[in-house]
Amino acid sequence: MTAFLTRPPSAEVVRVVARDRRRRVSRRRVVVVTLAVLVVAAFAVTLMAGQTFYPPGDVIQVILGERVPGASFTVGRLRLPRAVLALVAGFSFGLAGVTFQTMLRNPLASPDIIGISAGASTAAAIAIVSFSLGGPQVSAIAIVAALAVALLVYTLAFRDGVAGTRLILIGIGVAAILDSVTSYVLSRAAEWDLQEAMRWLTGSLNGAGWEQVRPALAALVVLTPVLLWQARDLSALQLGDDTAAALGVRVERTRITVIVAAVCLIAFATAAAGPIAFVAFLSGPIAARLIGPGSSLLVPAGLVGALMVLAADFAGQFAFDTRFPVGVVTGVLGAPYLVYLIVRTHRAGGSL
Repeated sequence: MTAFLTRPPSAEVVRVVARDRRRRVSRRRVVVVTLAVLVVAAFAVTLMAGQTFYPPGDVIQVILGERVPGASFTVGRLRLPRAVLALVAGFSFGLAGVTFQTMLRNPLASPDIIGISAGASTAAAIAIVSFSLGGPQVSAIAIVAALAVALLVYTLAFRDGVAGTRLILIGIGVAAILDSVTSYVLSRAAEWDLQEAMRWLTGSLNGAGWEQVRPALAALVVLTPVLLWQARDLSALQLGDDTAAALGVRVERTRITVIVAAVCLIAFATAAAGPIAFVAFLSGPIAARLIGPGSSLLVPAGLVGALMVLAADFAGQFAFDTRFPVGVVTGVLGAPYLVYLIVRTHRAGGSL
């Protein structure tokens, strides 16, 4: 029996495993490159198309800092910061969302669902309505609130470690409380404050400027390498805490590191663009179906999130008779998928 268990695999088994691994690597490479091309294409269309169409040459000149009559204002001042914010916020939401879903082994474990986005939204509504704050002050308060809610949920869920289901349920409860507080605050708001708060709470890129882009972009540049560095340990957590620890993963340190990085990404993206509904929730499952099993979903999910926000924002501006904020479009797309995913998860287990 011992000899049988220690017998090395046959050459045929080795060839099959190697062929399957090459196929997965090839599929991942093709999907990532395709998503990247689609993101670049959507970004280019966002800059060129609108009420006025500008050819690629004019857009490139504006990006390089040259002055082009008409295009310098429309593309350089209006479209470019909006498109960059869409890309940055979408990638941040997608990356942070799939980090939570992978770590907790549940596709419902999204910042949209477990209260982090709700914390930022509630704090922003209170700042706008009760204290008449605006701009950077609201953004800073939203960032601090998102971090505080994440700490609260993690603390309440911690009991000899953090169980994914317990954290999700506590997060849903905290989110429900925060949504109630937001509704109460909005019910007492003046008309002008109500309009401003609702625009922020819906998730919108209207009026995007470089002062909103820079902090979110800096957070993405700093925190993406942190999550990519933890990608292997994060994947090991999918096997369970005991198995991950047996493989040499420092479970709690890894979990705290990725939670802090992911929450900061969500906080800065939400402060810049508002809580764009369902992007963090949808990006991971979509990427999982494109990539297939056995590969890290961090970069693909980020690209899916960026593509989703770019496309939804463009559609919200030009696909309908009325202009809609990007959060309305993603909300319409995401709500049915949430119902479907809850049903599928209930029937088939909880993995992506």
